[in-house]
Amino acid sequence: MNKITKNSDGSLNVPDCPVIPFIEGDGIGPDIWNATRQILDDAVEKAYEGKKEIDWLELDVGEKGFEKTGEWLSDKALQTIKEYIVAIKGPLTTPVGEGIRSLNVTIRQKLDLYSCVRPVKYIDPVPSPMKAPEKINMVVFRENTEDVYAGIEYASGSKESESIIAFLKETTGANLTAPAGIGIKPMSEVNTKRLVVAAIQYAIDNGLDSVTLMHKGNIMKFTEGFFRNWGYEVAREKFADKTITEDELYEKYEGKQPEGKVVIKDRIADMLFQQVLLRPDEYGVIACPNLNGDYISDALAAQVGGLGMAPGANIGDECAVFEATHGTAPKYAGLDKVNPSSLILSGAMMLDYMGWNEAAALIRNALQATVKAGTVTYDLARQIEGAKEVKCSEFAGHIIEKMG
Repeated sequence: MNKITKNSDGSLNVPDCPVIPFIEGDGIGPDIWNATRQILDDAVEKAYEGKKEIDWLELDVGEKGFEKTGEWLSDKALQTIKEYIVAIKGPLTTPVGEGIRSLNVTIRQKLDLYSCVRPVKYIDPVPSPMKAPEKINMVVFRENTEDVYAGIEYASGSKESESIIAFLKETTGANLTAPAGIGIKPMSEVNTKRLVVAAIQYAIDNGLDSVTLMHKGNIMKFTEGFFRNWGYEVAREKFADKTITEDELYEKYEGKQPEGKVVIKDRIADMLFQQVLLRPDEYGVIACPNLNGDYISDALAAQVGGLGMAPGANIGDECAVFEATHGTAPKYAGLDKVNPSSLILSGAMMLDYMGWNEAAALIRNALQATVKAGTVTYDLARQIEGAKEVKCSEFAGHIIEKMG
């Protein structure tokens, strides 16, 4: 089988017929995956006149995996993703409040996919609460492995939480109300810096003019405050010739950004939520800790039509997994109803990652044209005057027609 391989510099060797693992997903996963797969296959066939194609390899993960093997996420599935470098997945279910931890988080942590990359860009005429949604063109780089998502937490009244409370009172004089649930929020220099390096490199490669470090360092000084400090440090260490700070922009360049320089700046998290509403065109790449990134990426998605229109990827040094950014919506499972655009656009991101940019452009242009024509799934049809509501599979068919 033809495998994608990596060079020592991180670049990919992609054969004309690479094997790409996929996880269909739970709930609406089969519906949106079937639509996405048809579009990906057709785009590749048209872009390269049949000279390239994808050899799909299914992985049984989630409910399907549990039914077949008793495992929600097997070591074999994880090793297969690592072996084949690039994979794509639909949404996976996770019980809330009890039982297994999030499969999505587990995949990210087990494969060390430390960058959650979420591009957010408006597609006309998708309904938006914003007056000028066309100004929104940002990419969120969310640290994927640390912060409260590390999963280090103990229930109120447990031996672990009580011993931690007692230890903190004894050694630091901290006044904690007991019993209480306790969570640990780790943030390290190594993991912060590699995330910010990826964010800055993306800005350089894609001609974006700034990277904003999003943090709550005014309150959490030794975690999020250090995220900010480490971000500035690694910009100086790795990109001194290609970056300037916001202070330098005004002190040395009188506010006029020199050509070929990326501005590194930082914003307090709550203030940035306001800024992306009021002045979205001032932000290109946002680099942030895990929880901040979860919040800001969903908030930005709401400004351009919701999670149904938001692609995403989890990228590490060894492999990458592209995914739908929304949930499983089980009440719509099997109804051929929901909007597949999130997974379709994530598939286009995957093609770009592979260097198959022509096929990715075909997909984005055809999806834009289909929405522009008012041929959309129910979630958009109920908001766009005069729109024609179509099924998930029919929406895919219209996109394929536009690619023709």
